[in-house]
Amino acid sequence: MSPEDTSQKTKICPTCGTRLAENATRCLVCGRSFTVGESKEKKPTAAASVHSPKLPEVTLSLPIAIGLILLILAIGAGTVFGVLRGSGQVIEPTATATLTQTPTVTMTPTATSTPTIEATWTPLPPIEITIALNDNCIVLASRYNVSVNSIITMNNLSAACDTLSLGQKLLIPQPTPTASPAPTQTLSAAEATDTACDKVEYMVQPNDTLFQIAANYNVSMQAIQNYNGLASDVVYEGMPLIIPLCERLPTAGPTPTPTNPPPYAAPNLLLPADGAVFTAANDSITLQWAAVGTLRQNEAYAVTIEDITEGKGRKLTEYVSDTKFIVPVSFRPTDTMPHLLKWFVVPVRQVGSAIDGKPIYEPSGAASAARTFAWWSTGGAATTPTP
Repeated sequence: MSPEDTSQKTKICPTCGTRLAENATRCLVCGRSFTVGESKEKKPTAAASVHSPKLPEVTLSLPIAIGLILLILAIGAGTVFGVLRGSGQVIEPTATATLTQTPTVTMTPTATSTPTIEATWTPLPPIEITIALNDNCIVLASRYNVSVNSIITMNNLSAACDTLSLGQKLLIPQPTPTASPAPTQTLSAAEATDTACDKVEYMVQPNDTLFQIAANYNVSMQAIQNYNGLASDVVYEGMPLIIPLCERLPTAGPTPTPTNPPPYAAPNLLLPADGAVFTAANDSITLQWAAVGTLRQNEAYAVTIEDITEGKGRKLTEYVSDTKFIVPVSFRPTDTMPHLLKWFVVPVRQVGSAIDGKPIYEPSGAASAARTFAWWSTGGAATTPTP
């Protein structure tokens, strides 16, 4: 800087001590006004002291001072950031996606079900035999468990099969296995009772009540509610109802007549198969059939067996509650001729007792279809049957 120009005349403000131009009318620092014609600057003497007015004092505690400083810094930083952002100089960082390794799903191999190959029956070659003494088609069919017709067909024999001779060669077909028929499903006691119950459908008419309907059919109100799933005795017009006639109340009188259940269906015969052949090796033969339902205490099955080959027509009828019957050995033929026996089963109901105490039965259902089986014995000399 240049040395101060001492040629210019100045004066000093008596309030704040600022050096001013001589003709200044106002102090630029403290704002004091000078009067016109005020005397020139007087040099301060050692004795004279300048007294200036005191400025107001503000006292702040340290925490508040630090807080104000931080606030000012934050405002300044925000202002700078806003200016830079407005000018485009601030570039916000772009979030970079971090690749997360996705675990690979490993497929578990599923066990492939192997289809079950059904067994296919391969016909076996016929057996070649030589006719011996007393051999005939019936004996051979029984011995090799085949039908007489199959022997006649394979060897081109006559229908009567009466041309056999000693030493003759015959072809016997191998028997074909026949699957036994599956037993018919037997109804449970509850299902059999419900099936045997005679029921009537009724449509509720105007002004009908459950009490009137029960009285008309002589059935209890509770029975109608149970069969129709009613929670109360309220009925409405057009409501369908099932009236269980098997739940009828006893008829008033000295000899009430019970209502018999509907007849049973015909039993389905199971074993033995129709046309089966039994020899002397079979001491007994078991007859089996499917149940027609749960029999009542006074009901049974009547099994009838008749020897249609016997000239006198032997006949046997037994009553059993089971679904099988074993033919007694005493009914087996005693001669050497094969006998054809017919059998069938009928559901029966006991209606009384005879003088000797034996029960009297009457049919309570349809009779089954008749089946036949052959039974013969080798107790005597065998003869060739004449057709």
